[in-house]
Parts: sequence; C-alpha cells; structure tokens
Amino acid sequence: MDRSAFAARIDHTVLGPTTTPEAVETVLDEAETHGMNACIPPCYVAEAAAYAPDVTIATVVGFPHGQHSTAAKHGEAVDAWQHGADELDMVLNVGRLKAGEDERVEADIAEVVAAVPIPVKVIIETALLDTDEKHRACGAAADAGADFVKTSTGFADGGATVEDVELMAEYLPVKASGGIGSYEEATAMMDAGAERIGASSGVAIVEGFPADE
Repeated sequence: MDRSAFAARIDHTVLGPTTTPEAVETVLDEAETHGMNACIPPCYVAEAAAYAPDVTIATVVGFPHGQHSTAAKHGEAVDAWQHGADELDMVLNVGRLKAGEDERVEADIAEVVAAVPIPVKVIIETALLDTDEKHRACGAAADAGADFVKTSTGFADGGATVEDVELMAEYLPVKASGGIGSYEEATAMMDAGAERIGASSGVAIVEGFPADE
C-alpha cells in the first residue's frame, strides 16, 4: 500500500463540543492536502461540502450516546445526506442492547440505512460492552445492512483495541477510532482488520508513513 492509498483510509476528525467553523476548515484543508477524508459535526456539513468539494465528508448521527429516537436519527441522516455528507457514522443504542432488545437495536440501524443512499458506519462503543454484547452489536449492524462497524465515539473511557477490531472484522469492515495517534498504532489496527481509521491526529498518522514504503 502506498502513501496515498494509506491516507485515503484515514478519517481526519474534529467532533468536540467546542468545534468552531474555523476548526472544521482547518481539518478540511489538512484532509485535502494529505488525501484523507474528514469527519465533522453535522451542523457544518453544508458549509464543508461547499468549502471542500473534493474531500469525502463523514458526519455523525445520534451522537454521542445513541439515545436519540429512531425518527430523530432518520431525520439527521437525511438532512446530512441532502446537505452533502458522503458517509454517516451513527451511534448504536447501547442501553437497548444491554437490555436485550436486539430487534429494536437492529430496527433502529436499519431505519437509518434505508433512509440514505450513502455508506453507514455503526458505532458500537466497545468500551461499554462485554464480549457477548460486542458480538450482538456487530450482528445487529450486519443484519440491518450497515456498511461498517466502528469501535468508538471517542467520548467514552477507552478506545480502539486490536482485540476488538479482530472480533468486529468477523462481521463487517471495521473503522477503528478512539486513541489512535500514530502511524504505528494505525497500522496495528489495519493489520488486525480495520479498513478505516478515525482520528483527530490524521496529519501525524499520515506523516508517519515511511518514505520508502
């Protein structure tokens, strides 16, 4: 894999509660310069699509806890797509999963998947789940027609681990996100099966790519 192919697997991310339009423009500039994608808050999608039309833009749905109603998630998804989002990262309802309401979890995801013609990644928030729950979450995402499963929002204690990526890759392509700050950490996740990396340190990750690879 050359550097450009590697960079195209990085979602350069800014999603904090104090994110400003200027911060989004910085991430878009860096993504365009280095050949990455960008993952930004939904309120900035229309501006971002106009500002950086050549950058693949992901945004979030039901973020960060997944406790929005299904109707609200549906509306967020459609709004983001109509305003220029290329991909969606939606948060699974962890509480319903823990309650054993797997059919409702699957239906929640399926509603978002059916609402838009763009890829949907399902964030399962691995730090909050035991092994059985991780399997059930990934199974629900796969059965609902999602395109990816994603490890973390970055707003719970703990982030991506190699072990979780290996488990999740049994079901769907994986986006590893949460605590990945270097080229070495990113490649460890890719070696474990991750197809995509989400990180606020996208520039450092891509710049760490060895010159002779």
